[in-house]
Amino acid sequence: MRKTVFIGGGNMAFAILGGLLEAGNPVNLFHVIEINPDAQSKITSLGISCSAEFPQGFEAEQVLLAVKPQSMQTVLEAQASNLKGVLLISIAAGVSIAKLREWSGQADARVARTMPNTPALVGQGMTGVYCTSNCSADDKGSVLSLFKACGETVEVPDEAAINAITAISGSGPGYVFFMMEALQKAAQNLGFTEGQARTLVAQTFLGSAELATQSPDSFATLREKVTSKGGTTFAGLEQYRAGGVDEAIIKAAQAAMARALELQG
Repeated sequence: MRKTVFIGGGNMAFAILGGLLEAGNPVNLFHVIEINPDAQSKITSLGISCSAEFPQGFEAEQVLLAVKPQSMQTVLEAQASNLKGVLLISIAAGVSIAKLREWSGQADARVARTMPNTPALVGQGMTGVYCTSNCSADDKGSVLSLFKACGETVEVPDEAAINAITAISGSGPGYVFFMMEALQKAAQNLGFTEGQARTLVAQTFLGSAELATQSPDSFATLREKVTSKGGTTFAGLEQYRAGGVDEAIIKAAQAAMARALELQG
């Protein structure tokens, strides 16, 4: 693992670092730049050094940009002198490689644009990765290693695919939680307490996802295996079909993709 500076010490940075340490990487490979005292405390609780300024003498080989998209320009312009020659890794939605290069003052910067998601907080993240053509094989391997520490990764063929990743797995947890919220309400309407309903729904989603991960069957085949003609699941799914739920899910992903393109500009 390369020596890495994280600019931004929020939840996603904390999740990635936690995974890296759990994988056996030593704390002295990492340094975090963070100005928020609460976030600083969380980072230092891992044993990782943290400061408000770029660490002098650390000799970082790569910098992971973990700040909010609206703060990216300010941060990159302020840190431009410290970023020359290092691999830039961005997790910000909607910030293009062109902008990252422009704001960092490096027209030929090696850049990895990535899109992780919030399940990384529990080691079950999904991260899309795109590396610019001037990135070496070692650069790509280093980036993939970073995110494999907190889940699964997929390398995509071009930058545009990162926006598609954003629409599916980046925004996907929000879609899933929306469905979980609705199913919890349905359970409560059927007489379960809020706690019971939450457990029923969370375990059902967890178990279904684990089954899908371990099974060679397609999602459609798994659905068919639990759906008897004229049975209870069939009756429920008929309501989904009547309500156009499948089309709504597809349109939601398309809307998220369109918004990602708008943000990128």
